[in-house]
Amino acid sequence: MTGFRFETTSASLHILAMAFMLCDHLWGTVISGNDWLTCIGRLALPIFAFLLVEGYFHTKSLKKYAGRLFIFALISEIPFNLMMGGSIFYPIHQNILFSFLIALGLIHLNEKAKASGKLSLRILTGGGTVILGAVLGLLTMVDFYHAGILTVLAFYFFHGKKWWCYAGQLLCLWYINFEILGGLVYEFALFTFPQQGFALFALLFIWLYRGKQGYHSKPFQYFCYAFYPLHMIILAVLRILLTS
Repeated sequence: MTGFRFETTSASLHILAMAFMLCDHLWGTVISGNDWLTCIGRLALPIFAFLLVEGYFHTKSLKKYAGRLFIFALISEIPFNLMMGGSIFYPIHQNILFSFLIALGLIHLNEKAKASGKLSLRILTGGGTVILGAVLGLLTMVDFYHAGILTVLAFYFFHGKKWWCYAGQLLCLWYINFEILGGLVYEFALFTFPQQGFALFALLFIWLYRGKQGYHSKPFQYFCYAFYPLHMIILAVLRILLTS
C-alpha cells in the first residue's frame, strides 16, 4: 500500500486560480471592505502565470494557443473595462490576457535563442526580454503592468523541480510583490507584511504540481477561458444594480 500524497494537477490549479481571482474581483466590485477577499485574490496571478508557462511547453500548436489567448483577450476587454472603469471604453488599463500574450512572445524569443546553442545569445536574450517585458508592460498599461509579465518570465526562467528553481521562484515573487508592487502594508506586533505579499502563498499549490493534467475536455478548456470575461460582466452588472 502506498502512502497518501496530496498533489495538484493542471485542472485543479486552473480551478483554484479562478476561485482566487473571483475573490479579488468580488472585493473590487460588490463586496468592498472585506480585505481578506483581496488577500486571497493575490494568489491568482502567480498560478495563472505558472500555468501559462506550462501551457507553452505542453501545447501542440503555439500558434493556436496564442490565437485563443488573443481572441479571449479581445472578448474580455469590454467586460474588463466595465468592471474596472465602469465604462465600455477604458484606455488606461488592459486586461491580463494581453499581459500573457506579451509574455508568451518573450518566452518564445528565449526558446529560439536556446535552440541556437549559443550561451552568449541566451544570456543577452534573457536579459533583453526582461527589460523589454517591463517596458512593454508599462507602455501598454496591461493588468499588473510590468509586474504581470515579469511574474510569467520568473516561472519560465526557473521552470523545473530542482531546489534552485524553487529558490528562484521564491526570490522573484518576493521582489515583484514586496518591492515592485508593494501597496497596502499590514502591521503586526513583530513585523509588517504587504497585502501583495500573500501572492507568495501561491507557491504552496504550485510546488505540489507533479506535471499531471487531471481532468481535461474541450468544454472544460473553454470554460476556463470563458470564465474570465463572463464573471467580469456579471460583476459589472451586479455593481450597477446595487448602486442604482
